[in-house]
Amino acid sequence: MTDDRSLPFWRTKTLEEMSKDEWESLCDGCGKCCLHKLRDEDTDEVHHTNVACRLLDLETCRCSEYATRFRKVPDCVSLSPALLREIDWLPPSCAYRLVREGKDLPFWHPLRSGSDESVHEAGISGRGRIVSERDAAMLEDHLVDWPGAPMTARQRQSRRK
Repeated sequence: MTDDRSLPFWRTKTLEEMSKDEWESLCDGCGKCCLHKLRDEDTDEVHHTNVACRLLDLETCRCSEYATRFRKVPDCVSLSPALLREIDWLPPSCAYRLVREGKDLPFWHPLRSGSDESVHEAGISGRGRIVSERDAAMLEDHLVDWPGAPMTARQRQSRRK
């Protein structure tokens, strides 16, 4: 029999039971939730882009104005357990989604690895693959199919050049 006290908080608590600090620590810093999405009016299908909110730091994949983001971007989404039951656009790698689905965090998640860089090293984040909305024109020109997948070896190699 496993002692629940030896398990990490994300395996023993529901999202609703987590403290604010525990909730915030689930964010892996991939930056994918800050990418613009397009929803097809006819099919309701979500199409992902590689265009990031202007506040997203493209290197760290974290919000550069997190504490005051709603003043600068009023339609910024504030994730909550209730909202997670309604939205369908979080990538499959998202810790909030994984915990909601009763799954464990992957090896590259900073809570497991102990390093904020592990999400980038594993090719999960948007680092090297995203552009700021300030530099993008039409969102339709920036559709991608990678939001839930790690970078391929070829993508990592071309990023280093």
